Amino acid sequence: MESNKISGILSVILGLIFIIFPIFSTAALSILIGISLVFFGIILILTGFTAVNIVIGILSIIVGLVFAFNISALSFLLGLQFYVIGLILILAGIVGLISDTKTSKIASVLVIILGIISFALGGFSIGQPMFAAVLIGVALIIEGISLYLE
Repeated sequence: MESNKISGILSVILGLIFIIFPIFSTAALSILIGISLVFFGIILILTGFTAVNIVIGILSIIVGLVFAFNISALSFLLGLQFYVIGLILILAGIVGLISDTKTSKIASVLVIILGIISFALGGFSIGQPMFAAVLIGVALIIEGISLYLE
């Protein structure tokens, strides 16, 4: 088997684990991200004693500790990302509606609808860490199938 097929199979398996065990998966991912950020911050501080390295290193360590000890931080960040994407899509759709470009008005309305859906997903994700795990699981399964079929 080539590496894309192996990566695809592993991605589908990991996606199923995220969907079947959402609490465990969210906690494990949050802790893994937190530990990675703590190590990144330490290495950044030790590699160069510039003010920028020290500030970014300290911030990385603080954010890493938040992720390692607060599982809901991951769902909040994911929800925030959905809010930003939703807002950008809504604004892009409105610009498409009011501008004189060759953009289809139907496409602009669809972009606005996708923005609203994204905004709603952000609200669900911030309120419920399990929802974020299921979204990550579905994304992993879709990516895994895509990699396998390449």
